[in-house]
Amino acid sequence: SFYGAPWLAGMIGAPTITGPTLSQACATSARLVANATLEIEAGQRECILAVGCDRTSNGPHVYYPNPQGIGGMGEAENPVFDNFNIDPWAKQPMIQTAENVAAKEKISREEQDEMTLLRYGQYEKSLANDRAFQKRYMLGVELKKGKKVIGTLEADEGIHPTTVEGLAKLRPVQPDGTVTFGSQTHPADGNAGMVLCTKDRAAKLSTDPSISIQVLSFAEARVEKALMPMAVVPAGRDALDRAGVKIGDCAAITTHNPFAVNDVYFSREMSVDPTKINRYGSPLIWGHPQGPTGLRAMIELIEDLKDAGGGIGLFSGCAAGDTGMAVVLKVGG
Repeated sequence: SFYGAPWLAGMIGAPTITGPTLSQACATSARLVANATLEIEAGQRECILAVGCDRTSNGPHVYYPNPQGIGGMGEAENPVFDNFNIDPWAKQPMIQTAENVAAKEKISREEQDEMTLLRYGQYEKSLANDRAFQKRYMLGVELKKGKKVIGTLEADEGIHPTTVEGLAKLRPVQPDGTVTFGSQTHPADGNAGMVLCTKDRAAKLSTDPSISIQVLSFAEARVEKALMPMAVVPAGRDALDRAGVKIGDCAAITTHNPFAVNDVYFSREMSVDPTKINRYGSPLIWGHPQGPTGLRAMIELIEDLKDAGGGIGLFSGCAAGDTGMAVVLKVGG
């Protein structure tokens, strides 16, 4: 991240441009869209490439030498799992925030398993007809060793087949808890990109100028300490209010849902049929690389809206620190 955008720009053949490196945990994608939108609205830019990347399956291990320490030992840090396992403000791991919401809102283990099964079934829809839905936006990546191509990554990896019987066999991760390894996401790696630009520039760049895609609003929220999954609701409501629309106006909805608890709570509070959310998959199933997760969810939201003939769409997700961020989009044409 030290060289960030200038390095990326050079690799894609645009060595004269630059930009910032932004980080807001799981809300990074929504923040990228928000900042790009503001710069374009202010007339600072005509066109911005927003890129989210992350590696959480086996991130770096950091060691701080300390010759004066006991036995000459220093301190070690794991930037990925240390953050998953403790919030320095709330003093609780992320999974405990899901348990806290489950207890507070009386969300049962059975409801979480049902939601997980639904989300897995929706993901399978994106695989139909030789992954026809995914191939609209997912690009293969060549894996190289030196100059030699040793393989190609073309689809998701790490997906866990999910069944009623399989979920039933899993024990809760926390003692006396309700969240299992089946009803939470998994650490993953990924990249995603989105081009945001003025209406005129979009018409010139688009492969189908008859379809318009517009960012209507964005918003963020923070809830009570150690109740992270609840943040999707106030963030979503605020974004809808800022766009001047209601949840019932949305033709499609996607969420960043590291826990099934998120979607159970969101569906209840927003009075939305859970089958109308994440119709082609979600991070609960395909994984959780913080940086690009929201971008992929928003891209899938756009594709879903396009299939529906256009309309309003909402993306909302929780993020570290009991926060959430949401974006409202409109697809026309």
